[in-house]
Order: sequence, then structure tokens, then C-alpha cells
Amino acid sequence: MRINGDAPKVSGIYSKNKNINKVDKSEATAGKKDVLSISNQAKDFQTALKALKDIPEIRTEKVKQIEEKYNSGEYNVGGNEVADKLIDSVINKTNS
Repeated sequence: MRINGDAPKVSGIYSKNKNINKVDKSEATAGKKDVLSISNQAKDFQTALKALKDIPEIRTEKVKQIEEKYNSGEYNVGGNEVADKLIDSVINKTNS
């Protein structure tokens, strides 16, 4: 790249930037402490979440009841009932 004639003007701009007023000392700032505030709604959410975590995923009493009915031959579920429940669950998920 070739600069013709205006090179002193370009270098003059850079020399002007060197004369920037600098701050000698900054004022002392008072130390502020961070404060954390949790809303009541968040506290309620944490309580509900903790309660849900304490509930087991598998309800063993319910499983034992169904297992006993199945083993004794009393547990009879028709295909139409299963299909109806599946359709209801799909419809309820799409409406939510």
C-alpha cells in the first residue's frame, strides 16, 4: 500500500491520542455485600420439588396388589379398555 503526501497528517492523529488525560487515583468505594432474596413462590416450588423427590417412583403396594390379582387369575383387562386408556392419554396430552 502506498500513501502519498498525507502521511504526516496520519501520524499527527496518532500523536494526539497519546495526550489523553489519565486518572491518577480512583476514589475509594465502599464495599457492598451481595444480597440474595428468594421469593415466596420459589420457596413453595422448592418445598414441592423436595416432596416429589421423596415419593418413590414405583408404588410397591399397588404393584403387589396387581401382581396378586394377576397370579390368582382375577386380573382381567380387555383390549378395548387398554385402547380406550391409550386414546384418552393421547388426547389429554394434546389438550394440555
